[in-house]
Amino acid sequence: MSFEEFAEAVQKPSGRNASQPMPSLERVAVLGGGADARLVAALCLSHGARVALFSAYGAEIRAMKSSSGIVLRGEGPIGTYQIDSQSAPSVKTTAELDVAVSDADLIVLTGPVHKQRTYSMVLAGHLRDGQVLLIVPGRTMGALETARNLRVGGNAADVTIVEAQGLPYWIAEEGAVLTLSEARSVAAASLPGNRPRTMGALSRYLPNLEPKTDVLECSFSDGSALVEIPALMLGGVANPDGMPEMAIGGVQLEENKTFAALIGSGHRRIIETLAEERANVARAFGVRDLPDADKMIRIHAGALSGTGRREIPERESAMGMLRDGVVGSLAPLVSAAGLANVPVPLTRAMITLAGSVLGADVAAAGRKLSTVGIEAGDINGARAAIDDIATGAR
Repeated sequence: MSFEEFAEAVQKPSGRNASQPMPSLERVAVLGGGADARLVAALCLSHGARVALFSAYGAEIRAMKSSSGIVLRGEGPIGTYQIDSQSAPSVKTTAELDVAVSDADLIVLTGPVHKQRTYSMVLAGHLRDGQVLLIVPGRTMGALETARNLRVGGNAADVTIVEAQGLPYWIAEEGAVLTLSEARSVAAASLPGNRPRTMGALSRYLPNLEPKTDVLECSFSDGSALVEIPALMLGGVANPDGMPEMAIGGVQLEENKTFAALIGSGHRRIIETLAEERANVARAFGVRDLPDADKMIRIHAGALSGTGRREIPERESAMGMLRDGVVGSLAPLVSAAGLANVPVPLTRAMITLAGSVLGADVAAAGRKLSTVGIEAGDINGARAAIDDIATGAR
């Protein structure tokens, strides 16, 4: 299928406009059983939604059922949110996808990129008109990839896809307890882009969303990998972190061991160059006024200490962040840069380094213009095609 056919098919059911009523989003289905999924489920339940949580992994559901519930501590709506309770409002768990999404107004796709891809492909036959799909974190071209997967899977329902670049809180997970720290505002946009009321409805659950003009601007605003990959991979004497210097024999205080403290002056220069490369590609596609390096660091690294601090991840989580950063953020930028003939040498170097650390060519699985349905042969064709699908022009 050519991109023109794909874009036309996706846009066919998009006749609604900004005059449509505010979606209620009272019934929520969360796909995934990780900490991010449990947080979203608890946030929605705390605002009175009926929440179903789907996981295909029996161990995840058993762990949730055997716990005292989803326990939130720290900043945010602290408390214990029940699981499968018959006597109180609770999150209902299920291993059946159709049961979770059949009557949902809002369907939230969580987890790493490969899980989000799987969800979007299997959802195609289970959707109905009016439903909202939220991809979080959407990273770069997440909404476009989801739209294509749904179309390839035969979906004909008129749904709205929202790409959001993060959650309202950083999470430190310890068993059933999620300790929260408030995160900054993140970019978000809907596909089609003529449904602003959807963003207003989502703010009930995710108050940190910063609406962008369309998903193309939202995607280019994704600075997650620009901050996370250098901070996690590059350190040592030649490129020290930003933690306070200690006297011989001194020990760092735990409150100083934050993600933001991993970023020293050398990391900042690397992030600045990566941000400049991203901005150059974005300009070729008609997108300007992206966050600068300082803002990206504030958004994705969290506070240096105190309120809003982001914990340093464990090794397994860090490796997952590297993988998702390449697949979902850096690889699509390189793909767009190739079509626009814009050099991005440091971005390519980060991909190579991350692949070496991971021991795999993860870039091969990365999002590319071709894998999200954009088959244009030049920058003008690609820009026009993306604009059509992103804004709902057709």
